[in-house]
Amino acid sequence: MSNLSKAEAQLRADHIRVFREELARLEGSGVLELSATQRDAINQHHDDLLASYAQAFDIDRNRHAKQLSLGMRIASFLGALALAASVFFLFNQYWGLFPTAAQLALMIVASLGSLGATFWVGRRDGSGYFARLVAMVSFACFVLNVSLLGGMFNITPSDKAFVVWGAFGLLLAYRFDLRLLLAAAIVCLIAFVAARVGTWSGMYWIHFGERPENFFPAGILLFLVPLLIRHDRFTGFASIYRVFGLLTLLLPILVLANWGRSSYLPFSFATIEYLYQVLGFVLSAAAIWWGARHEHSEVVNTGTTFFVIFLYTKFYDWWWEIVPKFVFFLIIALTAILFILVMKRLRAGALASGGGQ
Repeated sequence: MSNLSKAEAQLRADHIRVFREELARLEGSGVLELSATQRDAINQHHDDLLASYAQAFDIDRNRHAKQLSLGMRIASFLGALALAASVFFLFNQYWGLFPTAAQLALMIVASLGSLGATFWVGRRDGSGYFARLVAMVSFACFVLNVSLLGGMFNITPSDKAFVVWGAFGLLLAYRFDLRLLLAAAIVCLIAFVAARVGTWSGMYWIHFGERPENFFPAGILLFLVPLLIRHDRFTGFASIYRVFGLLTLLLPILVLANWGRSSYLPFSFATIEYLYQVLGFVLSAAAIWWGARHEHSEVVNTGTTFFVIFLYTKFYDWWWEIVPKFVFFLIIALTAILFILVMKRLRAGALASGGGQ
């Protein structure tokens, strides 16, 4: 129990709930019949486990609690974004009214105060909802303070600020198991890596977005993180790394497949676009295969989405101008049906090979 994380405790509680439901069905259909002693022993064991989990963590013990928790997570997410935006606009509106000394004092108090408040709330909020709110404010204060300090002392803008912001976001994300801050930190680190790659090619770092290929190293690194570092004790962290890794690879490929002039490659624009179209199909199909093989549904869904986008953009290039519009959309509908049939066949094969597991 001491080494159990909240995610693992919640998973075990979900398994207990499903077991009880299935046991009731089996007994109701006459397939299985337990003695009163056996049933009481199982129920007592599960009740003791659930009580210990509820005491150590804020877990959902039934479906109703799980539904309410989902609503609270959504409210916490929206509240965190709104509170961070409120802090940003508060600084933006009144910052110029304070002298330099007062500005420095406010920045120090805002950063250290919000960070201390995050740790204080985190120790007292087992659910994590209020800790998420305060942590987002702390991150917003830190980002604002670094930016404002650079402006106050006329410091040349640097891509290294993304490293500082990303590191702070990772600290809070891993300390309090916050996926929202992990996503924010990942975005900062993606920007830093892309900017570094851009400067190595000779461009000024702030223009790194003009070359989509600058993002490829960051995408590869992100996808490798959950393969090299286990995240069993952090809820959904591995999935976030994988999704952001795929997005950082596939979105630039999608841009280059339709806008070859932004590439580093020394070929004609048409050749570059063709190469990236092929790469987009291959990489998205590989993501579907790999995600299905390793049971990562987020990888399958991301790969499927981009495969369909690449396919439909090609349909548009081939047929939009030369066929009637109803024929064009009929082709898309038939392609969707074919895709469903193929995925259904793959699913049946996977179930057969896995013995129904």
